[in-house]
Amino acid sequence: MSQMEKSPPQPPRHRQHPEAPPGPRAAAEPTSRTKRADLAVWRRDLSASIVVFLLAVPLSLGVALATGAPLQAGLVAAVAGGLVAGLLGGAPLQVTGAATGLLAVTADLVQRYGWRATCAVTVLAGLAQLALGALRAARAASAVSPAIVHGLLAGIGVTIAIGQLHVVLGGAPDGSALDNAAALPGQLAHPHVLALLIGAVTVAVLLGWGRLPGRAGRWARVLPAPLAAVLAATAVSAGTSVARVELPSWRTPELPALPDASVPALAAAVLTVTLVAGMESMLSALAVDRLAAERSGPPVPRARLNRELAGQGAANVVSGLLGGLPVSGGAMRGSANVRAGAVTRRATVLHGVWVLLCAGLLAAALEAIPLAALAALVLVVGVRMVSFAHIRHVRRHREFPVYAATLGGVVLLGVLQGVAAGIAVAVFLALRRLTRTRVAVTEEPAGHRVRVSGQLTFLAVPRLTRALARVPARAEVVVELCGSFMDHAAYEALQSWSAAHRAHGGRVTLGGRPGRPPAKTAGAHSCRPWTPWRQHHCTRPAPDGAAEPADSGSQLLGGVSAFQRHTAPLVREELARLARDGQRPTQLFLTCADSRLVTSMITSSGPGDLFTVRNVGNLMPPPGSDASCDSVGAAVEYAVEVLRVGSITVCGHSGCGAMGALLSGAAPEEAEPTPLARWLRHGRPSLARMQRIGRLGRGEVALHERPVSDDQERLALVNVMQQLDHLRAHPCVARRVAEGSLALHGMYFHVGEAQTYVLDEATGRFGAVRGEAVPVTA
Repeated sequence: MSQMEKSPPQPPRHRQHPEAPPGPRAAAEPTSRTKRADLAVWRRDLSASIVVFLLAVPLSLGVALATGAPLQAGLVAAVAGGLVAGLLGGAPLQVTGAATGLLAVTADLVQRYGWRATCAVTVLAGLAQLALGALRAARAASAVSPAIVHGLLAGIGVTIAIGQLHVVLGGAPDGSALDNAAALPGQLAHPHVLALLIGAVTVAVLLGWGRLPGRAGRWARVLPAPLAAVLAATAVSAGTSVARVELPSWRTPELPALPDASVPALAAAVLTVTLVAGMESMLSALAVDRLAAERSGPPVPRARLNRELAGQGAANVVSGLLGGLPVSGGAMRGSANVRAGAVTRRATVLHGVWVLLCAGLLAAALEAIPLAALAALVLVVGVRMVSFAHIRHVRRHREFPVYAATLGGVVLLGVLQGVAAGIAVAVFLALRRLTRTRVAVTEEPAGHRVRVSGQLTFLAVPRLTRALARVPARAEVVVELCGSFMDHAAYEALQSWSAAHRAHGGRVTLGGRPGRPPAKTAGAHSCRPWTPWRQHHCTRPAPDGAAEPADSGSQLLGGVSAFQRHTAPLVREELARLARDGQRPTQLFLTCADSRLVTSMITSSGPGDLFTVRNVGNLMPPPGSDASCDSVGAAVEYAVEVLRVGSITVCGHSGCGAMGALLSGAAPEEAEPTPLARWLRHGRPSLARMQRIGRLGRGEVALHERPVSDDQERLALVNVMQQLDHLRAHPCVARRVAEGSLALHGMYFHVGEAQTYVLDEATGRFGAVRGEAVPVTA
């Protein structure tokens, strides 16, 4: 047993006989610690509920204003979402309120059928969500293409922004985005100067509040930016005659009434509200889950999507019956709840209580808010729904036509029609990719190469057989399959030709890009760039029989020579593309400089895949470190802000010399420390964290399937977790993580086992990554 696993010796006066029952002091200490922990959780939930309440009030009023509903309907939705969905939902940290994604839909319903009919549609949509939750249909939301979801949100955002721009300019929005866009030049020619000034102040404070520098910025961030913007606009408008919030006196709400519409029209309205609100809630729940899992602190249970969908349905039923807007979970409110430190569902429930008290006791204060400020607030929300990160993402996966069709359909035709247009384009592209197959035959010095690009289905069999017929008998042939799917007809045709060609004296090699035989297993990666390796040499002989250099002095040049002979011809085309287009890596990989850690090998990555930072001990100096450590921080900032990577991985490894030096105290405080000693100081928080965990018995970082072997391995694991915390302290990383566009991962590589472990931050355990492959359909 290692020293860290032993409990520290106790003073003699506290020792008891092993068989004696625990004394009153021993029994009281766990209870006292539990009470303190519960009190700390209560404080965090209370603080988070106040932050979300301050965000929800102006946002709820702004959404109600944009839809044309009574302003108090937004507050009713916030209360119903906080109390009902907060108590019944399956995502503890998700905050439910007036649905921004339904703003255009709700505005159309209010204008077409009236407010009472809109409430009836909300109730019916809630009942439909309850039914879908009972049928366990929530996971079906994950089957919808992300390009359709992002296009839907972007289209709604464009519609919101164009409509609310009219209010900021002192006018009133029309019924559709096209009408609003057509009327915009006239509105711009004759703006209401005071309303425009109030809107400009709101937008300026909203965008600049989180960027205030120094101590003032730290104090300012206690107040949510939307509330600060509305307060600033209210102060600017004091004493002026501008349109302001008007809350009618509270009275018993009128019962919802079915609209005077045909059954198909009513069904379409209910279906639209059900699907859009449900999809927004499910995606928001997953985003909030990811944010909660990436932060330090008490673990939060993962979202139960079917229960969350049922909770959203119950909240919509209550909101509609009480005269409130349709509700959904919102990523903005949920992420604010997580950032504010919420631990349990108490935070979202308490936020609903505060909104209820505010609506009853502070109505006069709310009526001082100018409408132009609320319109500007919602306008910024709409603009932010058009995410350029999402556009780059769908372009990278060649689904931009789906995104564009959905966005255009939502703006021009409506939400349901836009989603239908996106689905139609997605189906068309899938069929096109399935049928678009190119077969090329080239003659090379060593033989012939048949390259098949695209999916190999029965539709491509005639082209394949014609190409194979051009290959001479007894020739050596490489058939290169670059697609990911091959149906049975194509498989039989290829195998029959191969057997016949071999029977006539020819040689056939079947495989994908790396030479993998078809119908064998393949994982998420099809690339296998590494060959068997021993004593600095590949164990597979070179095809030309060339001997490798024997002495260590020429080893490097020998490796370069081997690259030029064997690898350069294979990667030249891809490197030329990267040289032309520039690097666009999707991941930043921060790891140790140890020569045994080969990142391209353990990640099966190639040129352009990883932006790699290596240093002694895979350390990430926190902000405020001395200037000599700016190299790592600069690389992280470049990757996050310029390259816009989607994930950062911190990878430690077994037998790390830096961890051994920290354990042995090889980085002492001295008058003139060496560069290595100065650098290793950044590992001391990891050492202190490991000692603190062991001393206080809070549970240890662990491996899932075997015990931690020694203190050096334990420190390497703790160091990965500590460096992730240092990463989150950098403003650029924290902002991207809060937006949901950047994920952080921890990894540990055991060199002797050639085994990779991935960190589950919710449990503090590193789980082994297995090599199970997914079979290719043949």
